[in-house]
Amino acid sequence: MTDIKFENPSGQPTIAYRIDGEGNPGRCGMVWLGGFKSDMTGSKAEALAALARETGRPCLRFDYSGHGASEGQFMDGTISDWLAQSCHMFLTHAHGLQIVVGSSMGGWLALLLCRRLRHINPQAARRIAGLVLIAPAADMTADLMWDQFPEQVRAALRDKGVWMRPSLYGEPYAITQRLIADGAAHLLLPQGLVIDCPVRILQGDNDPDVPPAHAMKVFEALRGADVTLTLIKDGDHRLSTPGNLALLRETVLRLAERADGLTA
Repeated sequence: MTDIKFENPSGQPTIAYRIDGEGNPGRCGMVWLGGFKSDMTGSKAEALAALARETGRPCLRFDYSGHGASEGQFMDGTISDWLAQSCHMFLTHAHGLQIVVGSSMGGWLALLLCRRLRHINPQAARRIAGLVLIAPAADMTADLMWDQFPEQVRAALRDKGVWMRPSLYGEPYAITQRLIADGAAHLLLPQGLVIDCPVRILQGDNDPDVPPAHAMKVFEALRGADVTLTLIKDGDHRLSTPGNLALLRETVLRLAERADGLTA
């Protein structure tokens, strides 16, 4: 495992990151955007890091503020914060063509990154040579949170500003009214998004957190000539079995080789 490095974006907490496979920076690289309350040491991130080392392709992975080894409190974070950090890390540490891989919330951030860069730095936006979205939780603060919450949870958020949501993966975690309100400024499914690069969506058919119907909603919202959705039988939200990880690696590598002109 590579050493952790630290970045200090202006006005943001210190961000922990790693870059693997730095030997051949001229080849199409990879950027990992993790999920809500996950970190850069998860099995999917490690699988991409290993792929980077094996193929000599740079892979950038980092922890959002309040996640993993980065500074900040998790419950203080918002989509605006994590998007700003994603933009900063991409522009600062991801050089040349990149395949951006986003898992769950990271899938939403990957799409928002494309949209933001198109406005602030079109040249950098053109360096995104492909997207791989794993159970993409686009618009999750509305579609997968607020719209699904029963009235007693909404009341708790309005009255207390926070609700501790039970988790299948560990201790309950904080959902804040600030997160919900901020997310409303970043919704993209109603208006859709034009995507110029190839997009590969990987979705488990047994995902309790981001159901297949939501992945189809994301698929339909993306207006591009090369967008595919792969539904994985018995796949859960994590998609971290050996077979799932092999599919992820193969999907990312195919897009990277295509960006390099090695495949059609």
